[in-house]
Amino acid sequence: MNITLLDDYQDTLRTLPCFQTIAHHNVTIWRDHTKDIDELAERLRDTEALCLLRERTPIRAALIDRLDKLRIISQVSVYPHIDVDACTRRGILVCSETASHLSYATAELTWGLVIASFRRIPQEMASLKRGGWQTCSGGLGLHGKSLGIFGYGRIGKMVANYGRAFGMQVLVWGRESTLVKARADGYETAATKQELFSKCDVVSLHVRLVPETRNTVTSADLACMKPDALLVNTSRAGLIEPGALETALRAGHPGMAAVDVYEDEPIIGGQHPLLKMDNVVCTPHLGYVAREDLNRMFTKIFDQILAYERGAPINVVNPAAIGRA
Repeated sequence: MNITLLDDYQDTLRTLPCFQTIAHHNVTIWRDHTKDIDELAERLRDTEALCLLRERTPIRAALIDRLDKLRIISQVSVYPHIDVDACTRRGILVCSETASHLSYATAELTWGLVIASFRRIPQEMASLKRGGWQTCSGGLGLHGKSLGIFGYGRIGKMVANYGRAFGMQVLVWGRESTLVKARADGYETAATKQELFSKCDVVSLHVRLVPETRNTVTSADLACMKPDALLVNTSRAGLIEPGALETALRAGHPGMAAVDVYEDEPIIGGQHPLLKMDNVVCTPHLGYVAREDLNRMFTKIFDQILAYERGAPINVVNPAAIGRA
């Protein structure tokens, strides 16, 4: 079978233990990224099984209709980037396990960004490499400060627990059903979203991006943050109004940001405005990009392809496509 893997930026997938389960097939791996339909159509011309890494590449009807050999798209998690109806029409199976799995890697990266921002680690490293010594005005400690958790799901809960371990006062805001869980875990909850943003020294976003949550963090929310506060986003860029964070940082409320996600990824050439701000720590969407997480994800992705090969597909999103190829 001709299997294609897209967007393996770090050339990691072939080194994972699970890769051996499909190594006997004809596997093509693309390390760069493109959304150009003509280029994708050429790259995927002979592809029978397509493996996607989350939502990095949109697979829409204009592309699907040009992939005559494609029989299965395999991935995990949600699939807003895939035109499922177009796949069904062409008899292409979309297989995706959507069960939620706890990502320790994302929670750990969130906490790494908090520490790096408060202690100004990237700035001090850059200064030291240039020959300086303790050139920043002094970092901030975390003990006794307040941590705001916006969205108390699995990752939000873990980040809250880390904050508690560091001696921070944790305040939670989110859907009422999650606030009940936060209170049961012994955390204080905010009466309003504005209270969360105005009271906390760190506000960390842990909300899924769905139509109801897009642009849920507004310019007004950011404007009421403290001038020495930190906004952390390791969830999705679309949670924040376009341009609102850059404007708020220039106005000094909040004073810092740490960002792992961007509206249009990947960012190439260093031209994003946040990259030019000294009060922002930026990472290239590393949240779940840890070997353990990738191996778990692609074990499921490859298992779905192997199940299809055996004639017993699993985790089929569009069962109406079976037999229509």
